[in-house]
Formats: sequence, structure tokens, C-alpha cells
Amino acid sequence: MSRSASGDATTFGARLRRPGVWRSLSASQLLVGSFIGLILGGTVGFKVLPGLYTGEPLGWLDALFTSTSAVCVTGLIVVDTATYFTTWGQAYVLLLIQLGGLGIITFTTILLSALGRRLSLRHEDLARSAAGPAADVDHRRLARHVVGFTLGVEALGAIALWLFWLRDFGAGGAVWPAVFHSVSAFCNAGFSTFSDSLVGFDDRPTILSVIMALIVVGGIGFLVLEELYLLLRGGDGGRRHRLSVHSRLVLTTTALLIVAGALLFVLFERDVTLDGMGLADTWTNGFFFSVTARTAGFNTVDYGAAASNTNFLTILLMTIGGSPGSTAGGIKTTTFALVGLVAWARMRGLDRVTLWGRSIPEETLQRAVGLVVICFGIVTAAIFGLTWTELSGLERTGELGDASFLSFMFEAASAFNTVGLSMGVTGALSTAGRWTAIVLMFVGRVGPLTFAAALARRQRRTPFRYAAEEVGIG
Repeated sequence: MSRSASGDATTFGARLRRPGVWRSLSASQLLVGSFIGLILGGTVGFKVLPGLYTGEPLGWLDALFTSTSAVCVTGLIVVDTATYFTTWGQAYVLLLIQLGGLGIITFTTILLSALGRRLSLRHEDLARSAAGPAADVDHRRLARHVVGFTLGVEALGAIALWLFWLRDFGAGGAVWPAVFHSVSAFCNAGFSTFSDSLVGFDDRPTILSVIMALIVVGGIGFLVLEELYLLLRGGDGGRRHRLSVHSRLVLTTTALLIVAGALLFVLFERDVTLDGMGLADTWTNGFFFSVTARTAGFNTVDYGAAASNTNFLTILLMTIGGSPGSTAGGIKTTTFALVGLVAWARMRGLDRVTLWGRSIPEETLQRAVGLVVICFGIVTAAIFGLTWTELSGLERTGELGDASFLSFMFEAASAFNTVGLSMGVTGALSTAGRWTAIVLMFVGRVGPLTFAAALARRQRRTPFRYAAEEVGIG
């Protein structure tokens, strides 16, 4: 290296070490950067770590796909997790799921707090962003409770699953499936150590109920969990705590979606994939479908054999997803509810949306509508891309098989909303199709948060305003 080049490199490195580079990054940029780093690190790990595979190691593209799916807690797979990976390989996948579910920023905040170091203003800003609309929740305590809630709930879930799987695998054999599925369910990841996911346990209501509980708790958001904790304690520091409008809306919308989804699934599938099941198993699977379809990715039925209206219902539920501040994907329950409430208010001739004696700020409503439009545009573009790179070629060669437009629409929605369900086309995706899915999983994991943060920034006031003129709509 020449002296000039060496000097330039030294200057560049010095600039990167300056505090200004760190301070110039926004919270959303740091969030995106942390996930990129974890995904790339996970990809390299799949290539260099020994003992991960039962046979040939993953290629670079499949390693990137698997790392992205694990970190973004999606669950889409190009290889069978149960047979392709050793126990160490599955443990590595689980580590990426756990890190991606909680987020690197949360771990960093907890580590600094544990070491007794005062949080920098940048870290406080990042931690405060997790507290969202509940200003009375201590963001540093919330960050500590994130890990506490997660490890505690995952431990309880693992113990319950271990007890229910004792008769199937024995005391020692039940440990790893219980731990793996507890973490995967709480993080809404959908990875399984069974080749058919949970299809083999479609007649075991106890096991499915534990998985459902983990998915719901992991999907309602840490803010809601924190508020419920304070409510059960009777307050905080002598102050009586009440549930915020945010938490009430999350809990109400989640309950309505679970019940409505279960009713429709049983109605659509009672003579298809649920045919021959008893009443208890039918309704257990109905509720399991409603819960897992919104973000988790486990399945007890073959979606390739399900009715078309069921698969379209699944796409709608996947698009809604879980709740803000959780491990779930989608546009989020609160966004879905607010857009619906805006439409309902306009139909009634009201100029504002009110809930439980509170008015929702107009800026919040605009962000909700904007987020829906952005997500719709991204998924629509991805569907065009997949039908172009995958479906068109199959139609020309006459090798269409079971693939259809619905299956690729399903795949795009599942990837972007980090669900992980599939109609069986993931493993057959071309190189272009796999890159599309990788981008969708990444943008779906960090994109809605990033877009919401960007939309939330204060807009610059212009020194003048043009005359207003109406435009017809509807």
C-alpha cells in the first residue's frame, strides 16, 4: 500500500471514530444497521462454524436466506431445519432467533445497565423509543423487563411443553424440542424441529394451547406487558396505574381478530383440512390457525391443501400481524384498528377519532394511513416481481404444477409480514425469487418501524402556503 493510500485510510478510520459519526445516526438508522450486522454475522457463521450440518453445508445465498429468516423471526426455510441441521445447528438458528426477536439495541441497553454504566444520550433515545405512547413508563426499566419477561415466559413455556412431550420423547428427548419451540413461539419465529411443523400434534390441544399462549404473549408487545404488570401490582411508586389507550386498543383488537379468525377458519375448513376431526380438535385448530396466521408461522394443516378462501383469509391476517413493540410483524393491530376507525368516523360525518374518552391525534392517524399505503405498495411490487421471475417461467415451460398466483401472493405476504407460512413454493424459488424474499423479510422486520419513525419526524414549516383547491375522491 502506498503512503498516500495508507494516509487516506488512516484519515477515514479517524473520522469513523469521531463522536460525530455516532451522533449523526438516527435511532432508525442504528436499528437497521444492527439488524444488517446480525444478519451478515449469522450468514458467516453458517459458513465457517463446524458441526452445524448433517450433510453438505449451505451455500452463501441459502445461508443468507436462513440467517435473514431467523434474525427477522420469519420462519421461511429453504432446507428442512429438522433434518438438515444437527442439534448444534438448530441451536445456532435459535440463537439468531432470540437475538433478532429481542433486538440488538435492547441487549446493548441491558448490558450497559448491568455493568453499572450510565446510558449515553443516544442509548437513552433508543431505549425511550421502545416506550412508545406510554410516557409514564420508565424506558430503562422497560428495557430491563423486556429480557426478564422474555426469559421468564420462555422458561415457563419450555417446562409446560416438556411435561406434555414426556410421553412422546421421554425425559431427556423432550428437553430440546420444548426449549426450541418455546423460544421460537414467543419470538413469533415459526421455526420447528419437526419436518411437518406441528401437523403431527393437531390432536393435542394441550400442546397447541401452550404454543398459542406463547405466540399471543410475544405478539402483544412489551409495552402492553409492562402496563399489565403495573396494573396487577396496583400502581407504581404509590401512583395508581391505568391502561393506556394504546394497550386497550391492542388487547381489544387482538381478541376480536383471534375470535373472528377462528370462526372463519372453522367455517371454511370444516369439510376440507379439518374433515374428520372431533369438535374439540376442530376448534383448537381453528383458534391455533387464527393465532399463528398473524405472525408466528407454525401450522397444523397443509396450506397447499386448504381452500382458496382460507388462504386469502390467511393473507389478510398475516398483513395485520401483531402489535407494536413486539416480536411480531405486519402493519400491526393498532394501525389496522386506527385505519378502520378513521373510515368509520368519516362515514358518520365525524371530524375526529375518539376512544375511551380520548381523542387520537390527527398526526397519528395520518401515520397509520401512510404506513398502510407504503406496506401495500411494497407487497404489491413484490408480488409482481415473484410472478415475473417464478410464475411466468413455469407457465411458459408447462411446469406449473401446484404453483399458482395465489401461492406467490401468499409467499410475498408471508415474507414481508415475517410470518413464515408457505403454500410449498419457498424451496423452489429461483435465485431472483430468494433475493426478493430476503429483501422482503428484512424490510418487513425493520421497515414498518423505520417508516413510522420517518413519518413521525416533525415536518419543516414552509414560509408560504398555496391557495387550497378541492379534489374529488371516492
